[in-house]
Amino acid sequence: MIMLIVVIGGVTRLTQSGLSMVKWEPIVGTLPPLSNQEWTEAFDLYKASPEFEHYNSNFTLADFKKIFFWEYLHRLIARLIGLVFIVPCIFFWVKGYFNTEMKKKVVIIFVLGVMQAIIGWFMVKSGLVDEPHVSHYRLATHLITALTLIIYIFWVALSLKYGKSEFKSRAGFYLKLFIAVVFIQLIYGAFVAGLKAGLYYNTFPKMGENWIPAGSSLIIKKEGGLALMENPVLVQFIHRILAFLLLILLGVFWIRKNYVSFLHQKRALYGLTIAVILQITLGIVTLLYRVPVTLGVLHQFVGMLVLLSAFYFLFTLGKRTVPQGQY
Repeated sequence: MIMLIVVIGGVTRLTQSGLSMVKWEPIVGTLPPLSNQEWTEAFDLYKASPEFEHYNSNFTLADFKKIFFWEYLHRLIARLIGLVFIVPCIFFWVKGYFNTEMKKKVVIIFVLGVMQAIIGWFMVKSGLVDEPHVSHYRLATHLITALTLIIYIFWVALSLKYGKSEFKSRAGFYLKLFIAVVFIQLIYGAFVAGLKAGLYYNTFPKMGENWIPAGSSLIIKKEGGLALMENPVLVQFIHRILAFLLLILLGVFWIRKNYVSFLHQKRALYGLTIAVILQITLGIVTLLYRVPVTLGVLHQFVGMLVLLSAFYFLFTLGKRTVPQGQY
């Protein structure tokens, strides 16, 4: 469900729907407008927003309903996730199914979930003040918090099913480095989305006629070091470079695959390799076609699979032996 809401968030972003709901009402906002009067009131609130003034002043009520749908669906799924977590959590806690360690993990999951909701509104609010643009820093924070929650739940689930994982080999170090680069790459993916950097230089492998964007040194000299995180052209360039860095790090595992000796570890490496190659291919195609919604969302989804595959591989490196048929 969390992966689904990340995908819906991607659709919301690419369809420019994220600023359609200008109020955050966690409880009473569960139901959408049901009457013509309620729709008119919601539309009037949107008309007072910077996005309507700057970009969508020609919108009719029918147009508004289209963008309202995606943001409403995004928030509705968030509420459902809360219910799916909290109801069984209370039941298992009261019944005594959780030991002390599991209680701590459940609390961490709950806190991360609440943080994610608050950060989500904090992000939307940045586009409702003066400029109708969501802060790409807040967008990246919102995404990374969601991914952290997904990975933590995934790791807890693996530990519950197969026991704790203790990775002591050098391969574990290389993989941790790989995962760190994946996180940085995903952050830059959010920067690309927030700055609409995917609409610049829709060519590959060169950026226009150059391997390095024309005027890069001048941009950095003029805008300073922040240009590496705020200039759309440089952000796209770094996003490209990080993809190839991941390929190089992946090659290290194949060169030093003597660390990968068990069948479940080999399968994890194969899965990670497929996910990375698919993700890079999707990234290139998405760029060449100027970020259509379908390809953009698929690119984001496979990015999550890359991260999950990397953590699964890390988990298997710490499990030297497993019962037959369990992986």
